[in-house]
Amino acid sequence: MLTAFVNAFRTPDLRRKLLFVLLIIVIFRAGSQIPAPGVHVSNVEKCIKVVEEGSNASLYSLVNLFSGGALLQLTIFALGIMPYITASIILQLLVVVIPRLEALKKEGQAGQTKITQYTRYLTLGLAVLQATGIVALARTGNLLQGCDATQFPLLHSNDTTTFLVLVVTMTAGTAVIMWLGELITERGVGNGMSILIFTQVVATFPASLWQVKISQGWWTFGIVVVIGLVLVAAVIFIEQAQRRIPVQYARRMVGRKMFGGSSTYIPLKVNQAGIIPVIFASSLLYLPAMAVQFNQENPNKFIRLVNEYLVDQGHPVHMAAYFGLIIFFTYFYVSITFNPQEVADNMKKYGGFIPGIRAGKPTQDYLSYVLSRITLPGALYLGLISLVPLIAFVLIDANQNFPFGGTSILIMVGVALDTVKQIESQLQQRNYEGFLR
Repeated sequence: MLTAFVNAFRTPDLRRKLLFVLLIIVIFRAGSQIPAPGVHVSNVEKCIKVVEEGSNASLYSLVNLFSGGALLQLTIFALGIMPYITASIILQLLVVVIPRLEALKKEGQAGQTKITQYTRYLTLGLAVLQATGIVALARTGNLLQGCDATQFPLLHSNDTTTFLVLVVTMTAGTAVIMWLGELITERGVGNGMSILIFTQVVATFPASLWQVKISQGWWTFGIVVVIGLVLVAAVIFIEQAQRRIPVQYARRMVGRKMFGGSSTYIPLKVNQAGIIPVIFASSLLYLPAMAVQFNQENPNKFIRLVNEYLVDQGHPVHMAAYFGLIIFFTYFYVSITFNPQEVADNMKKYGGFIPGIRAGKPTQDYLSYVLSRITLPGALYLGLISLVPLIAFVLIDANQNFPFGGTSILIMVGVALDTVKQIESQLQQRNYEGFLR
């Protein structure tokens, strides 16, 4: 990895691209530290310290993770990249359900451009909803549980003007983040949105790791670092693991030319779904926990059950529900993103076949069989990795923003591997020495 970056900086055009990416990251992180208008900064800082010492930071851990800690600080980039992630996932699901979107996807670049435009519109709509909910919680003092809102109000004023200004500012911040991500994709290296997510996750990593040392001491700190390195190695191994299904193409005559006769393979990754099931499961558990925050004054039986079993991430019921939802969403997402029938039909259309398997329906059944078997270890892997911070919270009473959390490790490793691969591919385009040796 380090060799790839060193060689990239020696290449003038790649160096300009990498420096451009670093400039965008600096702008992005600066915006994550600028408080939104109307926010009482000193009171927010005091309340954050209270929340970090308590056990209620878990409620917004996912959104706060993707905002690099900017959510609880109520900055102009408080929403982070989360609205765009949610909008992208929703559009991916709707492409399978709505025939018009499916037709657009098959149109190639023009159709993909329209789907991207729909994603932007949906992102802004979700940003308005999320900003409204967060500002409403800040006005009532429920955003940072455990902090007295009457003694330390988070906003200078609770009037409608301040409310609207905050909502518009946070929504505009999300639009700017989308623009920055697209700039990286067009003029930089790698996927812009993924790099911005990586930046926000890494931004909170050193502070969370040092918090373990302060609260637990050097011995626990060393154990956490060792376990973290083992987890990173395991994640790299699983993320790179794949089942390669061999495919042979028969030779065929088209006009006076002979085509085909080549051998290739279909790569089925063990973790075919990526981090999407973890986001789905976290969001689904996050919704009822957030909803009950508006009804804390008159709690009924349902609110008490949610507070006891779902809000408390150290509760066995919460862990079991989280693990089960990840398993379910892994199978669900893989089933809608990989269509064995479509793959089998395309292979048959172009004269391809799996050795020992007849083309058509037998190929489809074989692909479905292999996919269902390989998805199980991938789902269990995602579930176990995601439970790491919850188990750590129970065992060592760590902060909920545990540095080696499942979501953060998956993002850091996945984005880093993808970016390095893209840098290496661009280096190979400019330097053919490796092929001539």
